[in-house]
Amino acid sequence: MNDPSGLPWTLLGVLVLVALATAVLLLARAPSPWAPAFAVVRGTVQLALISLVLSGVIRDPIWIAAALVVMFGVATTTAARRLGTLRTRFLPVALAMAAGIVGALSVVFLTGAIAFTPRYVLAVGGIVIGNAMTSATLSGRRFVELVDDRWDDVEGWLALGATPRQSTADLVRRAVHAAMVPSTDQTRTTGLVTLPGAFVGAIFGGVSPIEAGRFQIVVLAAIIAAGAIVATTLTHALAPVRTRPPQPA
Repeated sequence: MNDPSGLPWTLLGVLVLVALATAVLLLARAPSPWAPAFAVVRGTVQLALISLVLSGVIRDPIWIAAALVVMFGVATTTAARRLGTLRTRFLPVALAMAAGIVGALSVVFLTGAIAFTPRYVLAVGGIVIGNAMTSATLSGRRFVELVDDRWDDVEGWLALGATPRQSTADLVRRAVHAAMVPSTDQTRTTGLVTLPGAFVGAIFGGVSPIEAGRFQIVVLAAIIAAGAIVATTLTHALAPVRTRPPQPA
């Protein structure tokens, strides 16, 4: 992977994979078939830039903190836009994600499960932020979809005198459960179905498999803890519904 001569083959492989995904989506007439291709291009540019930046600041706590703030801002904005307008969704998404990320990372580093060093803060923080964004998107979108699908039931509860929060209580539980399925399945099948990136990356970095496994299980537990907090907090904030919400894009 460190051999510059392998770069053309890397580009070729990525182009073929992107072309394959786009062709399948076009044949299926799926909405936004070009979106994955644009996402790969954008991700490539962003990874190149962040690699250049981090190569010089990975040991500087101030720059590490700045990088995490940028990650959090982008993740929050992305998730909020998936749930509706940025103006109405940004604050609840930001508060939910902050609660989950800070809660999980505090346990990880205060217990000493992972050493509190700039490098580990950046690595674990970035992973947890990314997965918190996914939990926010999954739980929020699922809740909005359920409210729309079950709007007659919600209106019925409201007509019977239930509060807006009470009328969607069952939908909140369903949305939280749906958001937790991916991280739960990823954790329960680790080592049998997948080898997570943190585990593989640690081994490639020269860490022993046992130490890499220890690091990975802490990361997976942090992802689950953050996801549970994010999904529960966000759906709790969205729960009081008085009018039928517009469907997210």
